[in-house]
Amino acid sequence: MEIAFLLVAIAAGVLAGTALAGRLGIPAPLLLIAAGITASFVPAVPELHLHQDVVLLGLLPPLLYAAALQTSLVDFNANRRPILMLSVGLVIFTAAGIGVLVHALLPGISWSASFAIGAVVAPPDAVAATSIGRRIGLPRRIVTLLEGESLLNDATALVALRTALAAGLGGVTFLDVGLDFLFAAGGGVLLGVATFLVVAWLRKHLTDPVLDSAISLVTPFVAYLVAEELEVSGVLAVVIAGLLLGHKAPVLQTAQSRIADRMNWRTIAFLLENAVFLLIGLQARWILGDVSDSGTPASRVALVCAATLVGVVVLRFVWMCLARLTLFRRIAGPWSHTVLLAWAGMRGVVTLAAAFVIPAGTDYREVLLLVAFTVVAGTLLGQGLTLPWLVRRLRVTGPDPAEDALARATLLEQASRAGLAVLDRGDYDDQHGVADLIRQRLEERNFAAWERLTTHAEHEAPSEMYSRLRLEMLGAERARILEIRKTGNVAAEVVGEVLAMLDVEESMLDAATQEREELAVPGSSPRRTGDDCEHLASYPAIDTAPEPVCQQCIAEDVQWVSLRECLICGKVGCCDSSPRRHADAHFRDTGHPVIESAEPGEDWRWCYLDHVTG
Repeated sequence: MEIAFLLVAIAAGVLAGTALAGRLGIPAPLLLIAAGITASFVPAVPELHLHQDVVLLGLLPPLLYAAALQTSLVDFNANRRPILMLSVGLVIFTAAGIGVLVHALLPGISWSASFAIGAVVAPPDAVAATSIGRRIGLPRRIVTLLEGESLLNDATALVALRTALAAGLGGVTFLDVGLDFLFAAGGGVLLGVATFLVVAWLRKHLTDPVLDSAISLVTPFVAYLVAEELEVSGVLAVVIAGLLLGHKAPVLQTAQSRIADRMNWRTIAFLLENAVFLLIGLQARWILGDVSDSGTPASRVALVCAATLVGVVVLRFVWMCLARLTLFRRIAGPWSHTVLLAWAGMRGVVTLAAAFVIPAGTDYREVLLLVAFTVVAGTLLGQGLTLPWLVRRLRVTGPDPAEDALARATLLEQASRAGLAVLDRGDYDDQHGVADLIRQRLEERNFAAWERLTTHAEHEAPSEMYSRLRLEMLGAERARILEIRKTGNVAAEVVGEVLAMLDVEESMLDAATQEREELAVPGSSPRRTGDDCEHLASYPAIDTAPEPVCQQCIAEDVQWVSLRECLICGKVGCCDSSPRRHADAHFRDTGHPVIESAEPGEDWRWCYLDHVTG
């Protein structure tokens, strides 16, 4: 009962802490670790020791797997060179630098113990970096690099830690270190690929969403445990399996399975990620108590902790600058991105758990545990709290919602062309007008995507009106179904299925409504899809009239939604979401292929022939 009560209390603390952090507008990890440190000194709170097996076997596999599922394999592969330099080169560089520093500051400590604590504090944490980075709106490439680095650097650090501890026993050469690393890394990758192949085969034969979810839940633990049993990298096995399964999910899983899998891992990741930070803070009291009982002078302890904290930050900056000037000159991006990458090296639970791997009886073990805790708490609170300020100071902007909306609308148009090509083959007997209905629904879907680009305070777009009315209707429909449920005349399973259908539709409407509310006017040039379109290249953008109007809509006394301007003759017409679709009619009448948005703040063009933006 005591353990169960403790788990419930941790979960309740996580929920309360994240809710409060959202109200206060600060990252939840920072509030939770501060709350944990404070709670650890409250007499009524039991002393909680975070055992290494709890983290390395219970928390690390699902956290890594959840992060890997959400990481784009395409983006990961495109940035593999800097990711490898950060996750392997930087970890080794930091471990060596901190090892030398600690050996110089603690008299009599062995080189193996010094390099061991260097390996412990070397890897930044994926959870800390990306949870804070996404919240403050870091550019996607920076988030990709942080994710990729943090997914792989744990493996490098744990292998380095194991090698350092083995070196303390004697008989270890540089060749042994190299071979050990290659075996652990290569074996982990191969086992990850094998795990992917097995799970992929199972998913092709088991399409039940419940069974699929069960397979997904056990996958990271099976991959990690088998890898550790074979003495290869369990971290790499989990990460590789997660990357491949996430990439292949659209072809391996049914739609229901993907939805269930996505929600399951979002929930698991939310609870575990935030519980990790609370647990880190709860270690403060007993770690400080053990250090005070160790007999090491407080001034020496403070010096080592402070120097190590500063050291991990400085070494990361040094490495980033050296790498940029030598290896990444063509792909590094602006210096502001380099500075952000250097400052976003927050440490997390893996650092604290790895410190517990250092054997009991090692000289200065209590001090080394406090060093690890100081680095974790110091980087999370120091760098985590100042990262938003640094982003503003460097004037770095995150993903533009309007750019995403434009890319989404263009992508849907391209997808619709592929779908309509199937419909146009005509190898069916359509006596009921099904093809026309499908075309109408495709148009409505695409129109809604284009309408998200522009918001008008004076009137509702068709998709906005549809969402508002349909949500009101769904509320009435649900209320009626619940009234019928009370009678007991309809089977509970049938009622549940109908309610689930309404829930799916409502969730889609809620997501679209939320996106429209968050959508801002574009502040930068969106990513274009028609760079190789000859029509877009022939007709560059022009300045539109200050207050453009659709003369045909005025003549017909109808209200347009958005306006488009022909780049050949300058005619202004209303968009396809408008009642009369005059811009589209102008293209059909004249064949003029390129239009541009005539809405304030929008600078995109559209080619009717190639269905691309420019």
